[in-house]
Amino acid sequence: MLVQVNTSSNTHGSQELNQRVEAIVEASLGRFGDRLTRVEVFLSDENGAKTHGDDKKCVLEARPTNMQPVIVTDVAATLDFAVQGAAQKMERHLDNTFGRIQDRHR
Repeated sequence: MLVQVNTSSNTHGSQELNQRVEAIVEASLGRFGDRLTRVEVFLSDENGAKTHGDDKKCVLEARPTNMQPVIVTDVAATLDFAVQGAAQKMERHLDNTFGRIQDRHR
C-alpha cells in the first residue's frame, strides 16, 4: 500500500511530517494493505495564519482494488490529530465495506 502525502500551499510540509502521517495511516489501515492500492493524504490549514479553533484539515482518499475511491475528512486543532481522526474514520468505513462484501460472498 502506497501512502502519498500532499500539503496545501499554506501548510508547511516536511520529511518529518510525511513520516508521522505515513506511520499513523499504516497503523490504522495497514491490515487492509493487500486490498488497497494507494492512500492519498491531503493536509491543509483552513484559517491560514489564524491560530484559534480547529482549523487543520485532513482528507484521506483510499483506493481499494477494483472499487471506487473512498474519501473521509477530519478537522482538528493539529495536523496529527486530524490525520488520526481521518484514519480512524477510514478504518471504520473500510471495515464496514469489506465486511459487507465478505457477507455477500458467504
